[in-house]
Amino acid sequence: MDLENMAYEVCPIDGRYQDIKRLVAPYFSEYAYIKYRVLVEVKWLVYLIEEGVIEFKVSSKDIGKILNIYNKFNLASYKEVKKEESITNHDVKAIEYFIDNKLRELKLERLISFVHIGLTSEDVNNTAYALMLKDYLNDVNFKKIEELIDYLKELSIKNKDVVMLGHTHGQAATPTSVGKEFKVYWYRLSEEFKRLKSVKIKAKLNGATGNYSAISIAYNKIDVIELSRKFIESFDLEFNPLTTQIENHDYIVDILDIIRHINNIILDLDIDMWLYISMCYFKLEVIKTEVGSSTMPHKVNPINFENSEANLELSNSILMGLSNKLPRSRMQRDLSDSSSLRNLGISFSYSLQGLKETLKGLKKLSVNIDVINKDLDNNYEVLAEAIQTMLRKYEIGDAYQKLKDLTRGKVITKEMLTEFIYNLDIKKEDKDILLNLTPRTYIGKSKDL
Repeated sequence: MDLENMAYEVCPIDGRYQDIKRLVAPYFSEYAYIKYRVLVEVKWLVYLIEEGVIEFKVSSKDIGKILNIYNKFNLASYKEVKKEESITNHDVKAIEYFIDNKLRELKLERLISFVHIGLTSEDVNNTAYALMLKDYLNDVNFKKIEELIDYLKELSIKNKDVVMLGHTHGQAATPTSVGKEFKVYWYRLSEEFKRLKSVKIKAKLNGATGNYSAISIAYNKIDVIELSRKFIESFDLEFNPLTTQIENHDYIVDILDIIRHINNIILDLDIDMWLYISMCYFKLEVIKTEVGSSTMPHKVNPINFENSEANLELSNSILMGLSNKLPRSRMQRDLSDSSSLRNLGISFSYSLQGLKETLKGLKKLSVNIDVINKDLDNNYEVLAEAIQTMLRKYEIGDAYQKLKDLTRGKVITKEMLTEFIYNLDIKKEDKDILLNLTPRTYIGKSKDL
C-alpha cells in the first residue's frame, strides 16, 4: 500500500481502497480513457487503409507501426496528449495531434490528413466508452459477481439441513433453513447477472449530427453506413444506426440500472446478515489482533456488512444520478454527458468495494446452532399455521379464529398445542402428523428448494 500518496487523497477509492482502484483504473482512469480513444483513432485509420478508402498503398509493415502508436502507448504518451490538450483545450483534438506527431516520427506524413477524417469527437468517445465498459465487465465485474454467487451457493449447500426460525415483520414466523435463505440470494443475483451479461453494448460512428454528412461528401461513392457498421462490429460491439451527435447512452443506462439492482440485492443480504448476527444466529470469526471497540473489549462487530452497506449506497447514488442524466441531451448535442460519464469508474469502484466487503463478511460467519435451536424450541406458536390449515381441510370454518384465540400474543408450549390437537375431531393419521410436528421439522420443501 502506498501510504505516502494515500495520506493526501480526498477520495477513499484513491486512498483507503487502493486495491479497488487498481482493478478499475485500467478501464476508467484519465489515462485509460485517452488510451482507448487512441485505439479507436488508430484502428479507424488502419481500417480506412484496409478497406481501400485511402487509395494509395500502405505496407503491412507501416500498418504495424501505426498500430504500435496504441500498442506502445505509455505514461510518456499520456503526458504528450495532455500537453497538447493544455494548448487546444480539446481532449480529442489533442489525441489527433498526438497521432499526427507520431506519424511524422514514423515518416508517414502522407497519412496525417486522414487521421480523424469523417469523425466527430463523439464518434471516438462513445466507441471508447463502449470498449471500456465491455472490457471492464468481462475482465473485472463479471468475475467478482460470479465469486459472490458461487460462495452463496456453497453456503446454501453447506447449511441446507440447518433449520432456523423464520421472521416476518421482525416476529417469529414459519421456520425455514439457513441454506434455503442463502439460496434465495443466489437465485436473485444469478437472475440479474444473466440480465447484465445480455445487455448489448453499442457504439455509433456517424458524424456531427448523426447523418454521415461530411464523409458522404468526401466519399460519395462509398456506402458510408455499411463502412461504419463494419468498423463498429470489428470491435465486437453492436452498431447503433440512428443517433444525434452522441450515442444515446440507453444501453449504458441499462447496465447502470442492473448494477444498481445487484447492489440492492447485496444490500438486502448485508442487512439480513447484520440482523442475524445481532440475534446471535451467526457468530463472527474472532481475529486475535483485531479490536472491535476502543472502549469495549468484548466487541466483535459486523463491520464488513456495515462497510458494504455504505459503499453500495454511495454507488447507487451515483448510478442513479447517471441513469437519470445520460438519456437526456439538448437537441443534437450538449456537453453535460461528457462530464457525467467520467464518473462511471467511481460508481463501479464503490460497487466493487461493497461486494468485496460482503464476501469478506460472509467468510467470517459460522452458524450458532445452539441459539438457533433454542429459538425454535421456544416458539411453538409458529405451528399454528400448520394446524389451522389442516382444520380447513376438514371444512372447520372458524379454524383460523380458533388458532388465533389460542396463540396470538401468548407464549405457547408444546404441551398446550398437544392438548389442543388431541381434542380435534379429525382423522387419526392427520392428528398424528400434527402431534409429531415441531418447529424443527416444520420446514416444508426447504431442503428441496
